Amino acid sequence: MPSYTVPRRPFGKTGEQVSIIGVGGFHLGATKDQQEATAMVGRAIDSGINFFDNAWEYKEGLAEERLGAALKGKRDQVILMTKVCTHGRDKSVAMHQLEESLRRLGTDHLDVWQIHEVVYYNDPDLIFRADGAIEALAAAKQQGKVRWVGFTGHKHPDIHLKMLSHDFPFDTVQMPLNAFDARFRSFQEHVLPEANRRGIAVLGMKSLGGSGEMVTHGAITAEEGLRYAMSLPVATTIGGMDSMEVLEQNLSIAGNFKPMTDAERRALEDRVRQWSADGRYELFKTTVKYDGDVGRQQHQFPTPEKLPA
Repeated sequence: MPSYTVPRRPFGKTGEQVSIIGVGGFHLGATKDQQEATAMVGRAIDSGINFFDNAWEYKEGLAEERLGAALKGKRDQVILMTKVCTHGRDKSVAMHQLEESLRRLGTDHLDVWQIHEVVYYNDPDLIFRADGAIEALAAAKQQGKVRWVGFTGHKHPDIHLKMLSHDFPFDTVQMPLNAFDARFRSFQEHVLPEANRRGIAVLGMKSLGGSGEMVTHGAITAEEGLRYAMSLPVATTIGGMDSMEVLEQNLSIAGNFKPMTDAERRALEDRVRQWSADGRYELFKTTVKYDGDVGRQQHQFPTPEKLPA
């Protein structure tokens, strides 16, 4: 296999350095078996990737279990992140999920613990209410079970801004950033500058549409999409990789990364303008396709199997 050295950047105000690309936990949980997941994690670490994403609800816990097994003997080489999936429930639910995540991941602490999928308009109110999930983040950090805390979401920049308006000392924030986002409900325009102003480490995601829709429909190439996202003022860009083939593709792009100039980024935004204005390749903003079942249940929305035919 070719040898790559993935560059690193400052991880917000934490003092750590993070690889410019990270491994997404959902897709790692979709690998064919533990052997493949372990091989991919080892290859990623050997190539300089040190950021690994996950969430309590991914693949009903299998994603965390696979990552935990793959990191045996390598835990201290990575920035390990998972997400709490309270979806409006209280602090006690969050703390219980934290213990489950730690057990599955085979570690006594997380580097980053984020509130997952803040995508409903009342989520910030539920999170910041008395005995809400935000109190779990503060407690877990105070207890030394997590080093840094944050939140993630993919629906609308206004929801992110409402979270930030509480002035809680978040260390990280995760958001969709891609060439299409620039002109539709734009996190890049409205949230990224505010996060940068506060010194919060920004974790980019959905650089290719969530499931590669931007590439499979011929709007951009994988290299264009990843280069664009990694050229923004972010700490890392999290990519979904469900096979060694996809990992190798992303290692090549990241290992040979040259930032796009402002002119190159604008040219790509202009080229995809005809598709970006209605969100057709950002279905995580415009549909419930990427909204998890647990979140839908907690907000009393039907899950896919309960929708009418």
